[in-house]
Amino acid sequence: MFPTVREVLALDSFRRGAPRVVAGAEALDSPVRWVHSAEVPDIASLLRGGELVLTTGIGLPSQDAGLRRFIAELAEVGCAGLVVELGRRYVDGVPHSMVAAAQRHGLPLVELRRATPFVQITETVHARIVDAQLAELRAAEEIHQRFTELSVEGAEPAEVVAQVAELAGCPVVLENLSRQVLACAAAGDRADLLLDGWEQHSRQIAAGGRTGYDPHAGWLVTTVGARGQDWGRLLLRWPASGAPVASEERPPSRLTVLVERAASTLALGRLIHRDAERLEWQSHRTVLSALLDGTRPVEEVAVRAKALGVPLERRRLVGVAVRQRSQPVPMNDGAPAPALPRQRDLAEAVTVALREAKLPGLVGPLDDQSVGALVTMRPGTDEESALGAFAAALRRDRDGLIVAAGSGVDVPREARRSLTEARQVAYATRHDTRPVPVFRPPHVGLVGLLQLLREEPRLQTFVERELGALLAHDAGHPKDPLLGSLRAYLDSGRNKSAAANAAHLSRPALYERLARIERILDADLDSVDACLSLHVALLALDAIRDGRSSRA
Repeated sequence: MFPTVREVLALDSFRRGAPRVVAGAEALDSPVRWVHSAEVPDIASLLRGGELVLTTGIGLPSQDAGLRRFIAELAEVGCAGLVVELGRRYVDGVPHSMVAAAQRHGLPLVELRRATPFVQITETVHARIVDAQLAELRAAEEIHQRFTELSVEGAEPAEVVAQVAELAGCPVVLENLSRQVLACAAAGDRADLLLDGWEQHSRQIAAGGRTGYDPHAGWLVTTVGARGQDWGRLLLRWPASGAPVASEERPPSRLTVLVERAASTLALGRLIHRDAERLEWQSHRTVLSALLDGTRPVEEVAVRAKALGVPLERRRLVGVAVRQRSQPVPMNDGAPAPALPRQRDLAEAVTVALREAKLPGLVGPLDDQSVGALVTMRPGTDEESALGAFAAALRRDRDGLIVAAGSGVDVPREARRSLTEARQVAYATRHDTRPVPVFRPPHVGLVGLLQLLREEPRLQTFVERELGALLAHDAGHPKDPLLGSLRAYLDSGRNKSAAANAAHLSRPALYERLARIERILDADLDSVDACLSLHVALLALDAIRDGRSSRA
């Protein structure tokens, strides 16, 4: 923004004075923030740095020591340079002590060999500085207006990055915290060459603070994030060619303003997108809950779903349930991850997968472990192919997911049954390792049937009749439960050796426990029919208990 000493010396108002640089030529590219004319030896105390000082020398010290101190003070406050007009105090040239001191401190020292009105110099330079500042303000205003429009329009990150590259004329890269490229605009360069080995290259770019410049790597970097949650970096290569620059060189301030404004737009866009998705998820959850609970008429639910862009009338409806095959990963303190954030994360993944598969659907939680979706399809759609595409999109970036679907129905009134089936199938197959893209009711057999019947009083009566005495014993002897031993025995196909291993018991200990179970239940555990009845009762007990936990 500010002209350099070299540029100022090239102005006509300066050239009339026949300037000659006698010291500090290596610092001629220092910026000139302002121009002062002074004839007092203590001018340094009035400066802030970046000033070009004009003097005739009439007020300067007469002794060499004083001149050296004068030069040292100017250099210490960051003076851009000293210009001395010859003819008043110094005729043939400035004293050698001044030249030597200026050279030692790297301060440009210039002689004007012809008389020149200082006012012409100050007016010309100040006009140039003000014009540059106005241009900078106009550029900042354009940046502000451009990125405000992008924020209002909800522009994608790629569009924001493209705008930065267009305004700067430099390559721009948006990366996440793992140094993976999210968007790139090469600004005329080849993107493949720019991004080749990007992660390794990016990790070598060091910039201090939230915004900084690494002169060795040649990248201007700013952190992207809001609300204390940084999620990426925006990098702009300067110079655009990638050519090496001097370690003290820095990009123009307008580029810093540009990348910081773009980073704010990216952060705001992400927050707006997340808030919109959260609001959409809440709306879907409300409608889906009303459908499952039967708290509102089906017709009203259908109208509200249509308003959310999910038509239910004259559509094929399929309930879908998605859950993790394994338990939630514990947090640092050993407690399970909170259900709501886990559900929201899974619900967002389900929503994205439905969009990729081009399937409208209502998405919401079914319980603490699973997320449901009521998927709508046009009549004639291949159900299995459509659900398979959804499952493939969902599993693309996630492992260990169970995707289950209920029976397809043709009227909204039956949608609750399809969703209930999907949830029951997802639970029944939670330990199933078969490579089935989408589990359906035919995949689950007896366990699925018991899931469907778990609220049936007659099934609950059957469980109590078969296992009630043993459950009562375990309730009264919490340190010596027997139900686990019975489960190990039945799950192993009545193989006592395998059951003992599974229960971590010796064979005599298992025999003793089985004998006690027989007395408590008044059952013969060598009978196939008796064991079959008890095994079904155990599976039904699991289904009933799962239903209770989901309602808790």
